[in-house]
This record gives sequence, C-alpha cells and structure tokens, in this order.
Amino acid sequence: MRILVAGESWTTHSVHIKGFDSFETSSYAEGGTEMIAALRAGGHEVTYQPSHVAMNAFPATPEALDRFDAIFLSDIGANSLLLPTGTFVSSKPTPNRLAAIRSYVERGGGLLMIGGYLTFQGIQAKGNYHGTDVEAVLPVVLRAGDDRREHPEGITPEIVDGAHPVMQGLAQWPMFLGYNSATLRDGATLLASAGSDPFIAVQEIGKGRSAIFASDCGPHWGPPAFLAWHGYERLWCNLAQWLGKEI
Repeated sequence: MRILVAGESWTTHSVHIKGFDSFETSSYAEGGTEMIAALRAGGHEVTYQPSHVAMNAFPATPEALDRFDAIFLSDIGANSLLLPTGTFVSSKPTPNRLAAIRSYVERGGGLLMIGGYLTFQGIQAKGNYHGTDVEAVLPVVLRAGDDRREHPEGITPEIVDGAHPVMQGLAQWPMFLGYNSATLRDGATLLASAGSDPFIAVQEIGKGRSAIFASDCGPHWGPPAFLAWHGYERLWCNLAQWLGKEI
C-alpha cells in the first residue's frame, strides 16, 4: 500500500537564563518515527511530510491524493493545510485541501486521523478541524473547544468490537496518558473506547473509509510501553489495510 503521513514534527526554541546571562537554543523533533517504521516493516510504502513540509507540499486536489491508498493526519492542525505560503503570505487563492481530502475519501480513499495537541480540536482548539470538510468524513463529531482528556495516572482502552479486522491480534492494551474526546457519529462503528469516549472508530463513507485513533502514535500521550507493545506494528498495519480495503 501507498500511505501519506502528514504531521508529527515540531521545532522548539528555548531561552536559558542563568543569572545575568542568557542564551538561546533551538531543536527539531519528529514524533512519528516508530509508526512510520512499523508501517514500512509491514511492507507498506510511506511518504512522510513533516508539518512544515506539508504546508506547501501536501497534495491540493483529490486527483493528486488518489495516488495514495490511505492518508494519515497526525498532530497537524487544519491551518497548516488551509494556509499555504501562497495564500497566507501572497494572498493568492489556492485549492482548499480539506475539501480535497473529503472528496478523496468519498470517491474511494482512506483517511486516518490520529490524536494529539493539533489534531481533532486539540489544545486550545487550535487543531481547528471542527466544522470542516475533514470532520464531515470522520467517524466522530468533534467538540467545539479544547477536547483533550489528560490522564497522567494512565487510562487503558477497552475493546468494544474485537472481531473487527482492525482489532485482530490486538489484546492486552497498554495504558495511555491522554487522548482527544469526541462523539461517535451515527452509522460509525466503535472498536475501542477510553472512558465514555471513542478511542478507535471506523466508518464507510461514500466509496471510501475513515478511522480515528484518539491518542498519540508515540510520545507524549503514548508512553514507552505503547511503543514496545507487541501489537504496535500490527495496529498501524491493520488500520492501513482496512482503510485501503485489503482486509
């Protein structure tokens, strides 16, 4: 399968103050390394666009997206897709890539939204997917505001539909440290829950399919035990194959 993964990157700029003196440092990090490695280990071809790359490089039309069997959006806000440099800096009209994603799904593509501080609605609602074309094809309805559910004590997902192909081989789940809260959409299928919220949900929509995984694919909501979990590779490959109609 050919999979496009967008997001999961950030730059940190820090000011260190030591008495009279101060200095600055900057660092760059990517959070999807383990998930991408798992997909590739499962035999899938992954194109990775970090958030700052996706701003201008993410495909702009349904036809351009059609070369991928599935799209994974992970910790990348809607604004990064709505406001490429041509529009934000130069005030030029550009295609609405959220509308392109919706059309891509409805005509047969697969979409997975993975949780984080900048997907779903995220921290301070800056993910900004509520009311968009992307929300319209998700198996959940998003909250209007900040939708984080922080669980520093840990929360373990509960399997609801273990017979679904996505859940095959996925038992004895590890704990997570948080997730994004949403409401299951009518007609969608709940596969796992966290508290009273959907944790994994799927939906057939138009000719395509969509799914959500409400927590992180890695740190920080996904602790080391999740990355080391026996089902880690199988989880992402199962989701990809279901979205691509291979299972």
